[in-house]
Amino acid sequence: MKALEKMFSDAGCSEVRSYVQSGNVVFSANKSLAGKLPDQIAAQILKSFGFRIPVILRTAEQIAETVRNNPFLKKEAMTDILHVMFLANQPSQERIAALDHSRFLPDELVIRGAEIYLRLPNGVARTKLTNAYFDSKLDTVSTGRNWRTVNKLLEMMQE
Repeated sequence: MKALEKMFSDAGCSEVRSYVQSGNVVFSANKSLAGKLPDQIAAQILKSFGFRIPVILRTAEQIAETVRNNPFLKKEAMTDILHVMFLANQPSQERIAALDHSRFLPDELVIRGAEIYLRLPNGVARTKLTNAYFDSKLDTVSTGRNWRTVNKLLEMMQE
């Protein structure tokens, strides 16, 4: 994580901090710099570590909105089964409509904007609602986080 933090610092970000070994980095940057970061950091990761990963950014306001908009919070007391997939871009309505939600029961999903809210009662390891599934069906790239991590990132961003 220190190497990842350094990539963001070297790119011109300030107040760079990471959250455990999760691949999440919280930082400050102007809008112009932030727009360049996904490609720049992904290229650095490929060069330094030899693998491609999507770099998806969200502002503090966007994370706060994600937390406020979780449709499963009202009916679910066990937040450890809640997850969010952050998408690189908002999928088309046609692609969203083509998803067969009943195919994955008891797992549930709700797409709002560029986030997919997941309720996975049998756990993330057993679901077929994976990054690969969503990336192919929605023609985007995604990264998933459990609900605890999403809330911790918001807390860090508000410090």
